[in-house]
Formats: sequence, C-alpha cells, structure tokens
Amino acid sequence: MFAATQTSKSQFLDKARQAREERKGHKEKERAATQIQALVRRYLCRCRLQNQFRKEVDEFFSVTDTAATKRNALSIFKIARKLLFICRKDDKLRFEKLCRTILSSMDVENEPKVWYVSLALSKDLTIPWLKQIKDVLWISCEFLKTLKPDIMQESKLVTLYLTMLITFTDTATWKIMKGKGEPFKSALNRICENIMGHLNQKGFYSILQILLTNGLARSRPSLSKSMLTAIFSLSLRPVIAAHFSDNLLRSFLIHIMSVPAVVSHLNSLTPEVPQLLSISLTHDLLRKFILFLSREEQCLDICVCLEGSHTLCLLGNLIQLGYLNEKVLEEEANHFVKVLTDMLSYCQRYVSQKKSNLTHWHPVLGWFSQTVDYGLNESMPLVTRQLQYLWGVPVIRTLFYDVLSKKLEAQDPTPPPPPPPTLQNNLPVKSLFKRAFQKSASVRNILKPVGGKRVDSAEVQKVCSICVLYQTALTTLTQIRLQILTGLTYLDDLLPKLWAFICELGLQGGLKLFLECLNNDTEESKQLLAMLMLFCDCSRHLITILDDIELYEEQISFKTEELVTISSFLNTFVYKMISDGILENAKGEKLDLFHSVHGWLMVLYERDCRRRFSPDDHWLRKDLKPSLLFQELEKGKKRAQLLLQYIPHVIPHKNRVLLFRNIVTKEKESLGLVETSQASPHVTHITIRRSRMLEDGYDQLRRLPVNSMKGVIRVKFVNDLGVDEAGIDQDGVFKEFLEEIIKKVFNPALNLFKTTSGDERLYPSPTSNIHENHLLLFEFVGKMLGKAMYEGIVVDVPFASFFLSQVLGHHHSTFYSSIDELPSLDSEFYKNLTSIKRYDGDVSDLGLTLSYDEDVMGQLVCHELTPGGKSTPVTNENKISYIHLMAHFRMHTQIKEQTAAFIRGFRCIINPEWLHMFSTPELQRLVSGDNAEIDLDDLKWVFLFLNYKYYSMSVIICDNLRLLQFVTSCSRPPLLGFAYLKPPFSIRCVEVSDDQDTGDTLGSVLRGFFTIRKKEPGGRLPTSSTCFNLLKLPNYSKKSILRDKLRYAISMNTGFELS
Repeated sequence: MFAATQTSKSQFLDKARQAREERKGHKEKERAATQIQALVRRYLCRCRLQNQFRKEVDEFFSVTDTAATKRNALSIFKIARKLLFICRKDDKLRFEKLCRTILSSMDVENEPKVWYVSLALSKDLTIPWLKQIKDVLWISCEFLKTLKPDIMQESKLVTLYLTMLITFTDTATWKIMKGKGEPFKSALNRICENIMGHLNQKGFYSILQILLTNGLARSRPSLSKSMLTAIFSLSLRPVIAAHFSDNLLRSFLIHIMSVPAVVSHLNSLTPEVPQLLSISLTHDLLRKFILFLSREEQCLDICVCLEGSHTLCLLGNLIQLGYLNEKVLEEEANHFVKVLTDMLSYCQRYVSQKKSNLTHWHPVLGWFSQTVDYGLNESMPLVTRQLQYLWGVPVIRTLFYDVLSKKLEAQDPTPPPPPPPTLQNNLPVKSLFKRAFQKSASVRNILKPVGGKRVDSAEVQKVCSICVLYQTALTTLTQIRLQILTGLTYLDDLLPKLWAFICELGLQGGLKLFLECLNNDTEESKQLLAMLMLFCDCSRHLITILDDIELYEEQISFKTEELVTISSFLNTFVYKMISDGILENAKGEKLDLFHSVHGWLMVLYERDCRRRFSPDDHWLRKDLKPSLLFQELEKGKKRAQLLLQYIPHVIPHKNRVLLFRNIVTKEKESLGLVETSQASPHVTHITIRRSRMLEDGYDQLRRLPVNSMKGVIRVKFVNDLGVDEAGIDQDGVFKEFLEEIIKKVFNPALNLFKTTSGDERLYPSPTSNIHENHLLLFEFVGKMLGKAMYEGIVVDVPFASFFLSQVLGHHHSTFYSSIDELPSLDSEFYKNLTSIKRYDGDVSDLGLTLSYDEDVMGQLVCHELTPGGKSTPVTNENKISYIHLMAHFRMHTQIKEQTAAFIRGFRCIINPEWLHMFSTPELQRLVSGDNAEIDLDDLKWVFLFLNYKYYSMSVIICDNLRLLQFVTSCSRPPLLGFAYLKPPFSIRCVEVSDDQDTGDTLGSVLRGFFTIRKKEPGGRLPTSSTCFNLLKLPNYSKKSILRDKLRYAISMNTGFELS
C-alpha cells in the first residue's frame, strides 16, 4: 500500500515540474517574440527614419536654384546632423555633396549667416557645431584612406576632402576673420587647435602617411602639386600648433618624413623657389629634427618603430634636407653626423652577408634580416638618389671642411686656382669615373708622417666621426657601395689631404698611433681606425679605376713618391698586425680593418709588379729572418702561416723559391718518388720517335695518373731510321724531351699559342680549335709545364702577364681590372681604348657598337659583348662599360676554354696554393729562370771542368746569354743561381767527333790536363748536350782559336744534340 502511494506522489511531482517548465517556456517565447517585434519595429522605424532623412538630404541637395548656393549655415548644420546620423559607406555621394555645400558656404562674400563657420560663434550651437565638424573631418579622413589618387574620379575626391581639412584646421581662409571676427581670433584659433587635437587622437598622421605612400611610393607619383602641398601643410599644422613638442615631432618623423622621397617630391614642385626650402627655413625644421634625433633614446625609438626600409627612407629625406639647408648643416654638422651614423648603425644590425630562410632581399641594403616592405621597391631609385647627396660634392665639402681647407705645401708659388665648387652631386653612371680623368692642378711636397696633432682635439674628433659615418654607410648600404666610393674619390684633393691629416696625428706621425689603437678598445681608438679604414677603402677604389697614364704620368691625387710612403705604412701595419698576433684573434671591426688595409696594400703591390714605382727591396721586412720563419712553418705556427698567406712579398724571393722547392721535395717524399735505401720510386718508361715527338708524348703521357706524372719518367728516343738512340736517361734525356716538347707546343706556327703584338709573349690562341681535341692538348701542355716546374727545369717560354694572372687566379679578385692587364696583350689596342675613355666629344659619332669584329681565317666574325650588342651603340654613358667589356672579351672570354684546360692540367701537377706566394713576374721567373745578368763569379764557382784546362775560363765565358742558351737551351740563368742547376753546368774535352765520342777515358783526361793532343782539331766546332747542360770543347792549341770557334758555334747555334 505504501509503495503505491509513494509512486503516485512522485508522478504528481513530475507532472507539476513539467507544467512549470512549460509555463516558463511560454513566457520566454512571449518575451522573445516581444523583443523581436521591438527590434523589428525599431529597425523598420530606423529604416523609415533613415529613408526619410535621406529623402530630405536628397531634396536639400537637389534644389538647383540660385538660392541653393546661399543656404544659411543653420540649414546646412541641420541637414548635416541628419546625414551624419545615417551616414554609411553607400552615402559617400551625399557626404561629398555636403562637403561641397559647406565649402561653397565658406566662399560667399559678406554674408555671415551663410558661412558655415559662423555657427562656432553661436552661444547655443558652438559645442554641437564643434562636434559636427570633427565628425565631418574624420569621415573625410576615413574616405581619404581608401581613395586611390591615380584614378581620375577618386583624385577629385582626394582634392575635395583635403580642401575640407585645410579649410577647417586653420583660420587663415575664414572670411569671418576679416570683419567683426577679429576680436574672436584667439577663440577661433583655439577651436582649430581643438579640431587638430581631436584628429591627432584618432590617427590623423596615419591617414596622411597612407595617402602619401599610395601617391608617392611608385615609379610615377600620382599626387598633384596641389595635393602634395595640402598634405604637407596639414601635416605641419599640429606640430607648429604644439610648438614642436617631442610627441608631435615623433609622429611627424615616423609618419611623414619616413614616406619614400617625400622631400624630393616636395622640392621638385617649384624648382625655382622650392616651397619646402622656404618652409624649412621659416620653421627651422632640419635643426629641430636633428636636435630631436640626436638624443639617442629618441633616435632608437624612431628606428624601432620604422624598422629597416622606412628608416632608410627617413634617412634619405634628412640627407636631402641637409643638402638644401647648407647653413644648418654647417652649424649642426656634429649632430647631423651623429644622427645619420646612429640610424645607419641600426640598419646595419640586420644587414646579412648571405641569403637564408630568415633574410629578405632589399635593393639597397642587400640581404636583410627584417621584414621588407616590397611595396617600397618602386620608389627605391628615388631614395637611392637622395642618399647620393651624402657623398655628393656639396655635402662632402661641408662635412670635410676642416680637412679640405688645409693647404698642402706648394712648391710652385703660383699654382693654378682650383676649379669652382659645383652643385652637382648625383653622379650619374656616365660620370662615375669622370674625376679619375682630371689632372690634379696642385704641385706639392711629398706627404710623409710628421705628427704633432693631438687626437683628443675637437678637430680630430669631428673628422673621425665623419669618417665613421661614411664607413658605416659603406658597410650598411652594400648594394650601392661602389657609388659611395666613387663619390668620395670625386674630389682630387680629399684623399691626399686626408692622408696629410693622418700623417699629422700623434706625436710621431700616424703609424705608431694606429698600431697603439689596435691594442685599445676605447671609442677614440675605434674612430681613429675607422678613419684609416675609410682612407684605405677609398684610395684602393681610386687606384683601381686609374689607368697607367693617370697613375704614373698625370699622378692624379697621389704622387708616386707618396704611394711609396703609403705602401711602406700599409706594409708595416699589416706586418705588425700579423707578427704581434692581433690578426689571429681579430674579429668584427678589427678583421674588417685588416682586410681594408691589406686590400689596398695588395692593389699597390700588384700595380708595382706590373710597373715599378717603388725602390729595390721596398716590400721586404729587414727585421724578418726567413730561417726563423721557416722553422715556425715547420712547427705549424699560425703567425708564420698568416704571413705567408697574406704578405709573402715581405720574404725575399730567393727564400720563397727555396720554400717552394722544399714543399715539392716533401711531397715527393710523401708520395714515395725519392730514391731511399729501403725502396726505389716507380719509373715510367716511354719510347718517343723523334719525328713524332709531340704525338708520341701526348699519347703516352696524357693518360698517366697524376702521381706517375709527378714521378720518374725515363725516355728512350728512336731515330728516323727506327733505331734506338744511344744513351741512358739519367734525367738528361727526359730534360731534352721536355724541352723539345715545350718548344714545339709553344711555337706560334702550331697555333696552340699566339704571341702578343709588342714583346711577343705567349698566350692561348683563340683559333686553336682548328686542332682536333685542342682542349685536351692544352691540358697536356699545362701538365708538361707543371712537370718542368715540379722538377725545377727552367724553360725559355715568355708568357703574357695577363695569362699568368689567370694561372694564379688573380682574375677572380674583387679588385682585378681587365683594362690594367690589356697592355700586356696589345699595347696599341689599349691606347685606342683609353683614347675612347678620354674622348671629349660625343662617342656615338664614332659609330661603335657593343661588339667586336674579328678576322678568323679570312672570314669576318662579329662577337657581341652583351646580348644585342651588335645593335647597341657606344655612347658617353656606356663607354666605360664598353672599354672593360672589350678588354675582358679579348683576354678572358675569347680564350676561356683554352685557359681553363691549360690551368686544369697545370694544377694537376702544381698545387695552386704553392703559387700564392708569387706575383705574376715572379711566376714567370719560376718558369723561365732569372732575368737578371749572369753572375760570372757564381758560374765560375760551380763550373765542373772535366779534363779541360782552367786557364781557358776567361776565354770560355765570352758571350754570357748566348753561351747559356747554347749549353742549357735557356738564355736565363737558374733562378737560385748555378749551384741549383740540374744537371750541373759542365765542360768536357773531346778529341773526336760526336758520333765517335765514347766518353771520358783515363788517357783523354791526362792528355787534357797536360795539354797533350793527338792532333789539332782543325775545323771542328764546340758542341753541347743541353739535356746534361754540357759544353763539349775540342782540345784547341790556342786561346784565340778557342774563342773564335766558340763564338762562331754559339752564333750559328750548332749545339742541341745528344752526345
């Protein structure tokens, strides 16, 4: 019973709960329906009201009678309030009409009730009117943000909304101010300030920045003169109203001055009287910008906000402002330099040396590890043009005034006056090298370190900070580095006077001071080293672009005696950096400094190697002991390795050759190519027919493994009758084979190699392809020459220096110039090309094109120097490129494959690292022996007299070079002296003809010693065996006979045969 009661109770409670929930649900539905109905009614009511308001607005603007232009201000205010209440994006046409109506009301003459601004003086409407005009102006700004000035229709709207902003942010155009409104001027001005403050809070500067960027950040600006003037005036008004407060200056710099090339566009509006210049002078804008940014925290804040690309744009605008305001630039030079340096340093933090997943390409900065706004790329040429003002002549003259105002001591009491300063600064491509062709007008004493100027003086500090600025520009603006260097070298007297300034630093001149700076990490030391680094970079660039006439004859910028002094300074500086262990631990700025100083040092050294300007032994270090250095090399000391890597020229040439021979010997030992008590080296035997020496040698040697080529090779000759020739090869026969092979392959008649037009030096023939497999032949020739050098055999093969430069790999250097090497190929062709460079008229009149016509075996072949070069005329703008392209084609492109094959074969035998310690002339000496006079004492000392009388020495050495050629087949003495000639220079007495000679016997030796002859030799002539460096003399009875016979034999060249 109780269970049934309990069940019915629970059911009752469930039903009651369900009923409550149903009632609650009904109530919520009713409430929701009521709310929906209310919302719908409100929406419909709003739509009716909006439609009504729109209808009223349309009716208001549709009236076209004459009274429409004179509607009173109150009616405009009321209709504007209705429009603002309903204003949406699709009401922009109505808003446009409202703005035009308001502006029309402001233009009516002598009717205060019509002027829209008159409501501001109404006691009841001042605040509503102020709110309304703020809303109208901000909506105008919102529309400006979306408009594109390059579209004609939208361009008109931009003008309209800018006019609205111009009109109501300044009282200057208000007609109410002309009459009774004068007492209210201060109140109305405060209203304008209030309006500007409201717009600034809403983001007014951001709107102007977007509008400027849309209109200017493109190849062709789309903003008209009036638009640009209006925008710039609007941007200045808040700053001027706030008396250039830090807050508004910051906004102005971030949003306006960071727009790409905005200063350039403003300046180009009215070039005769630049509006920007007048505004800048009136408000002293540049000085205020500089002083604001000279505070480090403010400058960093601006840079962080702008990031890389826009910081660069701000930099360009500031530089052009400095160029336009020369007086302010002079007065604020220190702050100006500091600001630019800080901004460039900020950008430099993110400049990367290589591409990675975290870098982006920037057209001025290179690889950049910050986000790059690629939308600015179109305007980067204009920004680059602005940056060029920094290294233009006017700015350089202003910043370096303390250096340039110094007069170098003149030897001539009345030197010619310097040319007047020019305002040119952009340095277009056609004038990049112009300054390198102008002869220096001053005549001065040689500049040498003298010392005497305190480094903590204000003058030195100022010059150092300027050098730091330009050095920072060089390391930051990586893609226009050459333009910067060219601009800095444009003035002939800047670098000599900067060198004179360096010479005056410290107590004893520059060198000691800079060496001390290397061991100090003070800011002063870093600035001094930056000055040295800038001087080296600029001077290296200058020397690289000057040709021989300009450097040696015209002596532009530097006299050759000064180059001697400077090279001595650089040589010592680099040597001390290495010897004192500074380079081993150098990184960052010190490493960059070393590369700058070393780079210019090597440019001067290579120039001196081509054409001497320094005295003998100028490059050697007397305090360096080669024996000690070689001991350190054996022990693997870093100092010795760095010396050999960077400045091998400080070591005497003879010691470097000994080191080279020592390296070769060690390699032979490591490869097992040297005879030892335990083992004998592997010997390669080849048989060569004399009638087909080149073909047999090529067939049997070209496929030999490298180690076999480096090893011992024995030659067996077969004569024309097919009979083996007598003689056992103990290196002598192989030497003859090598000499004969080299003589054949380098014979111009074979057309593998040609001779230069002047001194008949050898280089690969461009037409060698007439030979089948000519590239394999070149590789074989390279191996043969490498083998000769490997074995220490000198061969009389004079190479053109440009070809040896390629063998050494110099043409891969950043500072290599094809035009400098061209005289070694064709001096007449070089003169013709340089005459084009100096041609004062219009080069296009010469009828040249970017092509080269060549006569190839009777057919005229046209080679295009660039794609489409045949139809591209040579003009004043591209003539420098034409000269370098032509030189590069003649010396590189034309023989590229042949040279590569030769080098490939040569480097199979000779490791290229072994030759890094030799210059081009030194490599020629390594190939062909010394070009100095024969040392007779050295020759007498090593002479081996085999059974010949000693008293005949003075007779034997009769014609030095011809005698050497006669006996050794090479007219040059051995590189290290006759003591190193292998086999040694020898003389032997022979009593029979060569075909009967059986060598030395006891009887022949005794007869020779006691001057006993079987019979007078009569008509027999002296002969030689060049493979053994052996002179064979018949036993003549008189000195006079010996002298005459020997001279005749030498002149007739009757030697060169195997005994």
